[in-house]
Formats: sequence, structure tokens, C-alpha cells
Amino acid sequence: MSKKNLLICGATGFIGRNMAEYFARQDRYNVIGVYHKKPAFDFPGITWRQADLRNPEQVSMVLKGVDLLIQAAATTSGSSDIVNTPEIHITDNAVMNSYLLRSALNNRLEHFIFFSCAAILQSSPNGLDETAFNGEIHKNYFGAGWTKAYIEKMCEFYAQQGKTRHTVIRHSNIYGPYDKYDLEHSHVFGATVTKTLTAKENGKMIVWGSGEESRDLLHVADLVDFVDCVLQRQKQDFELINCGYGSAISI
Repeated sequence: MSKKNLLICGATGFIGRNMAEYFARQDRYNVIGVYHKKPAFDFPGITWRQADLRNPEQVSMVLKGVDLLIQAAATTSGSSDIVNTPEIHITDNAVMNSYLLRSALNNRLEHFIFFSCAAILQSSPNGLDETAFNGEIHKNYFGAGWTKAYIEKMCEFYAQQGKTRHTVIRHSNIYGPYDKYDLEHSHVFGATVTKTLTAKENGKMIVWGSGEESRDLLHVADLVDFVDCVLQRQKQDFELINCGYGSAISI
């Protein structure tokens, strides 16, 4: 049986790199990594294509001959930017995903996987099911959250237009290898690790919020395993799935 061509967009980023390295170790796929500005890295079994995914011609170029697509590319940063400059997460992400979804249809891909985010859901001490989104997004995530919600609906729309299966994964707070640890760009796990290791004044550190917050934290290896299961088992044209640890951990 010939191997399928698996394209991983954002393969030099945190989630994308973990996906690329995992699937390159398997013997089931020809793994193709897409990078933009952050340079590609050497890893056996990964071939590389450079592209600006905001450019429709370049999107069409990188999707030619592809069977499966894991979309981990995004304009990303950390919690500081989410609060202070939220606009940087909006336009580019809406544009690149719109072009990728259209090109996936035109190129008749078998499967398109999109990473949404549990940040669009309301806070809860317990795990939430896939019907929990009620349109009320926290003010700090309003722009980025509604961009995610828009792309979720576009995945559902495109799943009705052709034969490409679409999966939306609303994951919780991911941590693990290749995460960001600088305080300007990291999320809560990386920032907490850095603050712990650099605490100088009597071992004290400043935490985010009131100190009473908790988060659902999921190791990136578990997210990779989940994507592997989706690629092998999904039969429906469209699936939207929450993916997390299932309970809150104090930060």
C-alpha cells in the first residue's frame, strides 16, 4: 500500500513540530512540513515546503498532491498579546484558514484537521461537552474566540461541499516540548515554569490573576495521540470534538 501524503502547516511551531516529528516516525505517511519565516529543522522523514498561507497561489501550490492536512499554522503569541494587542490574532488567521479550506476542497483532500481552542467556552470546574458553546466569549478572547468560531463553521460548511472529511478540535491548554517560556509570548504553563525557575526574592513569585484560577492542562503528546486516532477512525464528514484533561488544575 502506498503511503499517503500528510501535510502539516505550521510545522515549526509548538504543536505543529510535535505533530511533524511524531508522524515522521511512523511508516504510514509521507510527511510534508510547511514553514513561513521560522526556519525548517532537520528531522528524518520530513520534507519541507515554504509558503505564506495568506497568499492563495502559494496555498494552492503547497496543497497539490496532498491527501491529509493538519492545520497548526497561525499568527500566535502569548497571553500578554491576547490582552494588549488582540488584533494581531484576527485577520491573518481568518484569511489563511479560508484559503486553506477552499484549496482543500479544490484539491479533493481526504481529511482536514483544524485546531480550535477551549478559550471560546465559558469557565467551568468540570469538563464541558461539545454543545457547551453559547456564544458568550470572555472579553479578553472576544476577537480571537470569534475568529475560531467562524473557522469552525467554515469547516462544517466545507464538509458539506465535497468529499473532504473535516475535524475541529477544541483543545485545552497544551504544554510540553517546544513550548514557549519567555514571559512576553508564553501561555500560563510556560510562564509559570519560568517564574518558578527565576524567582529571586525569598523564593516568591508573582502569579497571574488572583491565585485562585485553575486550568485544564493537556500534554502535547496526548493531543498528538488524539489526532492520530482521528486520522485513523473518523468516518463522518464533520466532527467537532473537545479535547482536554477533563478537570481543572490550580495554577
